[in-house]
Amino acid sequence: MKLWDKGGSVSEEIERFTVGQDRELDRALAPWDVLGTLAHSQMLCQIGLLPEAEWRLLRPELLKLYAQACAGGLHIEPGVEDIHSQVELMLTRELGETGKKVHAGRSRNDQVLVDLKLFFLGEIESLASLIRSLFDTLQRQSEAHRGTLLPGYTHFQIAMPSSFGLWFGAYAECLAEDLFPLYAAWQTADQNPLGSAAGYGNSFPLDRHLTTRLLGFSSLSCNAVAAQMGRGKTERALAAALAAIGATLNKLSTDVCLYMSQNFGFLTLPAELTTGSSIMPHKKNPDVFELIRARSNRLQALPALVSQLTSNLPSGYHRDFQLLKEYLFPAIEDAKDCLRIAAYMLERVQVQEDILDDPRYDYLFTVEAVNREVMAGLPFREAYRKIGAEVEAGTFRPDKTLRHTHAGSIGDPGTAYIAAKLERAMAAFPFAAFREAIAALTAPEAPSA
Repeated sequence: MKLWDKGGSVSEEIERFTVGQDRELDRALAPWDVLGTLAHSQMLCQIGLLPEAEWRLLRPELLKLYAQACAGGLHIEPGVEDIHSQVELMLTRELGETGKKVHAGRSRNDQVLVDLKLFFLGEIESLASLIRSLFDTLQRQSEAHRGTLLPGYTHFQIAMPSSFGLWFGAYAECLAEDLFPLYAAWQTADQNPLGSAAGYGNSFPLDRHLTTRLLGFSSLSCNAVAAQMGRGKTERALAAALAAIGATLNKLSTDVCLYMSQNFGFLTLPAELTTGSSIMPHKKNPDVFELIRARSNRLQALPALVSQLTSNLPSGYHRDFQLLKEYLFPAIEDAKDCLRIAAYMLERVQVQEDILDDPRYDYLFTVEAVNREVMAGLPFREAYRKIGAEVEAGTFRPDKTLRHTHAGSIGDPGTAYIAAKLERAMAAFPFAAFREAIAALTAPEAPSA
C-alpha cells in the first residue's frame, strides 16, 4: 500500500531503491505516527470534517495501535511503503471507509515531520536522563577521590598537580554543558508542523493550535513553507548536540585508555571489565573505552554529514531528506549506548593512590615553589627565574604541600556548584509538560472533540 497510489504500477527496482531502509527505520516512529493521527483526527472532528460517531470509532482503534507500537509489535507489512501507510491500512481494515478519512488535511510531508519531531523530543529526554546518570557517577567519584592527587599535563609534559576529584568533576561539568546544545535541539524540535501539509497549507479550516496543544508542543511552526524547511534543520541541531556529547565522551575515553597503560598506571579496571590477548597472557585491554572513543568520533562527524545531505536544496520537500534517518537514528542509539556503558564502567574504575610520591613527578611542584616565593614578597618574574635556575642546576627539591583553596581547584572541586549547573540546565526542558500532554491524549476516557 502507498498513500500516493492512484492505481498504476511502479518498477520493483525503483521501489526498492526509493523505499530504502524506511520500513526498518519507521518502526521507531510508529508510536509517534499513531499519536499524530490521533490528534489530527480529533481536530478533524472538531472542525466538522469527521463525524463525532466516526471519531469515537477511530479513537479506540488508534489507542490499540498506539499500545501495539509502544510494545514494538507494530510492523510494516511487505508491500506497504512506510509507517504512515501501515497505520492507515490497519484503520481501514477495521473501520472501512472511516479509516480512509484520517489523511484529510495533511500530507506525508507534514506527517513525517510531526513524527520526527515527536520522536526527537522523546529521544532528547532519554539522552538527558542518561547524561544525568553518568553525571551522577562522575560526581560521586569526584567526591570519593577529591584528595587523591594526579599529575596534570600540558603538551604531554608533566605540568602541575591535579587530582582525581578534579578529573572526574571536569567531565561531570562538561556533561552539564552538553545539555545546552541538547536544549537548543529541543527548542528546534518543539514546534508543531502538522497542518502545513505538503508545505503550502490547504483549504480546510484546520485548527493547528489545537493539534499543537494535544501533542504537547510548546509552539506552532506557523508558516507552512517554514514548517517544511524545518526538515533537516531539526536534524542539524540534534546532530550538533550529539557531537558535543561525543566530544566529551571521546576525551574521557582517551584519558582512561592512556591512564590504564602501564607507562601511566593511574587507573585500573576489574578483570571482568577488560578483554585479553590471544597471544599475550598479561593483557587487560580497555576495549569498552576504545569503542566509546570510536563511536564518539562518529558522533562528531555527524554534523558535517547532515549538513552535506541538506545543502544545495531549495525550499520545499525533497526525497534527499529521507536519508537523514539512516544516519541520525543509529547515532542517537550510539550516544545512548555509550552514555550507559560509560556510567557502568566508571562506577567500577579503581584509582591509584600516592602517584605523586614517585620522584619523576617532582617538577609538578615548581609553580607551587614560585608562588611561595611570591607570597614571601619576591616579584613573580624574579621568583620564576629563581626556581627555573634550581631546575636547570638539578637542585630543585619540591615541597609537596598544596594550598589550593579557590573554587574549581584541588581544594574545592566545586561539586555543589557543578550540580547546580546541571539542575538549571535540566530545569529548562519542559519534559513533564510534554509527557502530560501525551498522557492526556492517550487517556482511556475519550475526550469530547
